[in-house]
Parts: sequence; C-alpha cells; structure tokens
Amino acid sequence: MAIEAVLFDYSGTLFRLEEPALREVELTAEDGRPFDTHEVAEVMRRMTAPVEQFVTFDEAGQFAWDNRDLDPGQHRTAYLQVLEKSGVPVTSAHRLYDRLLEPLAWTPYPDTGDVLRALHESGRRIAVVSNIAFDFRPAFTTRGWDRYVDVFTLSFEVGAMKPDPRIFRSALDHLGIAGENALMVGDSAEADGGATALGCEFALVEALPTSDRPDALRAAVARHGLIPARP
Repeated sequence: MAIEAVLFDYSGTLFRLEEPALREVELTAEDGRPFDTHEVAEVMRRMTAPVEQFVTFDEAGQFAWDNRDLDPGQHRTAYLQVLEKSGVPVTSAHRLYDRLLEPLAWTPYPDTGDVLRALHESGRRIAVVSNIAFDFRPAFTTRGWDRYVDVFTLSFEVGAMKPDPRIFRSALDHLGIAGENALMVGDSAEADGGATALGCEFALVEALPTSDRPDALRAAVARHGLIPARP
C-alpha cells in the first residue's frame, strides 16, 4: 500500500532537550559541587527516556510515573521525584523541571524542518504523536513549521499513551488515513512501534545529540521512497 501520511514522535525524534539547556539551571549537588558533564547527561537521559524507569518510587510516585503523560500534575510529581532521587536538590529540581516545560528550550534536529517541508510539498499528511504532558506546539509555530503538521496528537489531550493503539488511531482518524497507508517514525521500538498494531510501517531513529544526528530523519523517510535521500 502507498504511504500517504507520516507520524512522528517528538522527543528524541524531531526535537531533543540538550545538555546546555539544563546547564542554564546551574545544577549543583547538596554540598554545592557543580554537576559534571556526565552527571548532567545522566539527568537529561532520565528526564527524556521514552519508557525506562530509573528510580524506585513510593506508591504515590509509582502511580504518578505510570500516568505521567496523561496528566500534567502527575507528570510534575513523577519527574520531580526522578530528579530528587537522582541527587538534584529540591530547588534546582523545580527549576530544571520548569525548563523541561519550555518548548523553546528544546533543540530541533538539523533536518527536522526540511523533512517536514519536503513531506508536505509531496502531498503527504503529517502528524506529531507524543507521550507528553505539556503543549510543545510553540516549538513549531515560532519556526513556521506548524504549517506542515496536519495534527498534533498529544497523550494528555487524547487520554492514551503509546504504545496504546488508541493514540495512533486518534492521529490516523484526524488525518483520514488507514494504518496501512502510514509510516511512524520514532526513537522507541516499544512505544512508537506500537503503531504497527494498526498496520503502520515503522522506522527507528536514535535519540542522539542533535550535532551527532544530522540527517537520520531524512534517511528514515527516504528509505520508504517518500522524499529524496539528499535535499
């Protein structure tokens, strides 16, 4: 079947929360020692990993974690515990969490805009499908990329989290596209790969630093013959 639409994950696929954005919070340990590069990288990994749980929660914390992308309050509760259990002092944890919620703090991958534009110009429909508890649309609108996206399907707005087929079904229904006519692109085979239950093709990209991944989106989409491999 011909691919008529492409669904993209957000974090680790189209955009990434980079270490410099976290350093602006001036992370320090309880004794005042600044976090080193490796510690900052680990904090960032724990904040943005698609499915992995890195800390042990109490009962309320576990409930918040399991439902983090369905409710902004549960999201805050879960990630503040993650940060505090990762050695980030309470005051810094709150500042760092607030930084996470700033769409313009996220860095787009180098080929994000070009790939969205090329797909739009080719006549393909586009959805961004994300497990998330805050509205990142300003990251697109400030760059004029919202004109290329037909629908934003955010877990906390639709009440379902990947890999639950309902979140993919919501995106496909809004696009008016059958699953077998869609490609899902994401950085998690477990979460994003859930789209295959509806017949979608799936392409995996790595959530590398943006400087280390200049053209993976284009390559993933080009392998399906949707746009040229090179601009």
